[in-house]
Amino acid sequence: MRATHLSLADFRNYQSAEVAFSPGPNLVVGRNGQGKTNLVEALGYLSTLGSHRVSNDKALIRAECDAAIIRARVEFNGREVLAEVQINRAAPNRAQVNRSAIKPRELPRYFSSVLFAPEDLSLIRGDPSGRRRFLDQLLVLRNPRVSGILADYERVLKQRNTLLKSARASRVAAHALTTLDIWDERLVEIGSQIIDERSRLVGLLAQPLREAYQSVAGDDHVPELQSSLSVLGQNEGDEDAAGSVPEMAAPDAGSRATTDLFREALTERRPRELERGLTLVGPHRDDVVFRLNSLPAKGYASHGETWSFALALKLASAELLRRDSTSGDPVLILDDVFAELDQARRARLADAVTGFEQVIITAAVLEDIPEALTAHIIRISAGAVE
Repeated sequence: MRATHLSLADFRNYQSAEVAFSPGPNLVVGRNGQGKTNLVEALGYLSTLGSHRVSNDKALIRAECDAAIIRARVEFNGREVLAEVQINRAAPNRAQVNRSAIKPRELPRYFSSVLFAPEDLSLIRGDPSGRRRFLDQLLVLRNPRVSGILADYERVLKQRNTLLKSARASRVAAHALTTLDIWDERLVEIGSQIIDERSRLVGLLAQPLREAYQSVAGDDHVPELQSSLSVLGQNEGDEDAAGSVPEMAAPDAGSRATTDLFREALTERRPRELERGLTLVGPHRDDVVFRLNSLPAKGYASHGETWSFALALKLASAELLRRDSTSGDPVLILDDVFAELDQARRARLADAVTGFEQVIITAAVLEDIPEALTAHIIRISAGAVE
C-alpha cells in the first residue's frame, strides 16, 4: 500500500496543500514549526481517526475555519482509491471513498499506516489510557469491525455509569437495581470480546517486538509485554512502587473464562461502584506492562532504551499488519525520529525500514538522514510545499 497524493484544506497551518509521494522512502524536510509534522499527522488521521498529538479534533482545523479536509489517493493491489475525511468544528465528521459517503469509522478499511513520533515515548512512561489506545488502534487496523465493538462498549459504559451515578444520588439499595443487572450483562458481552482481542494481540506482538528492538538497538534486552486485566484484580493503581503487577495469566481467548471472570468481578465491585458512581472493572481499566530484562520499562529504562522500546512497538505493529494484510504493507511514517539517534542506530533503523513499500520521514536537518532514505525529498516552509 502507498499514498500517491495528499491534499489538505484548512488543516492545521495549511490553507491548502498538494503533496505527491513516491514509492519507497520519502523525506519531508523543513525547519521546526514549518508544518512537516502536520502533513504526516493528516495521513495518520486517515487510518486511525485520531491525532498522535491532540485528543480534540477541533485543534486540527485552521483558526477561524469551520472545517478541515484531508484527501488522499491510495494505491494497493493495482487499485486506486480516493479517501477523504472532513473534520467539522460544530457538526459530526464526514467521510467519503471514491466520492461516495461512508461512515468515518470505515476509513481504516481503505488506508493503513503506522506512525512513530516523539510523543510515543508516553506509551512507555505515560498513563494506561495511551497504551489502551495503542492496542485498540492496531486492532482496528487489523480488523476494522472492531471499531464497532469499541463504540458499542463506550455507549454501554456511559449508560451504566449514568445509572450508577443516579443510584448513588438517590441512595437506591444494590438489591433493588434490577436495571443494573441488564447493563451488566451487556457490558460483559461486549467487554469480554475486547479483552480477548487485546490479549491475543499482546501475544502476537511478543516476537516481532523482540526482533524489532534488536534491529534498532543492536542489543537483545529481552523486551516483553504482558496484559494487566482489571477482571483479575489488576486495576489501575494496583501497581507497587516498582511498577510491577501480580503474575496472573490472561484468560484463554475465546473461552467462557473471560465472561465468567468479568461477571464475578462486577458482582464483587458493585458496592464500591455504587459508592463512587463509576464502573471500576472492564477493558476501560486495563493496562499493558512493558519490561526490559525482566524489569518494568516504566521507571527503569533509560531515555535511549525507552526510545528504542517505543519505536520497536511501532515497527512490530507494522510487521503484524504486513503479515496478515491483503492490501500490502502499511505506510510507515517516522516523524522526527533520526535526530534522537546516534549514527549506528540511524543506520540500523534505515536497514529495518527500507523493505516497506512506502516510508515517509520528517526531519529538520537533511544530514541527520542516511543517504539510502533521501531518494525523494519534499521541502516545507511556512505551511507551503516547495
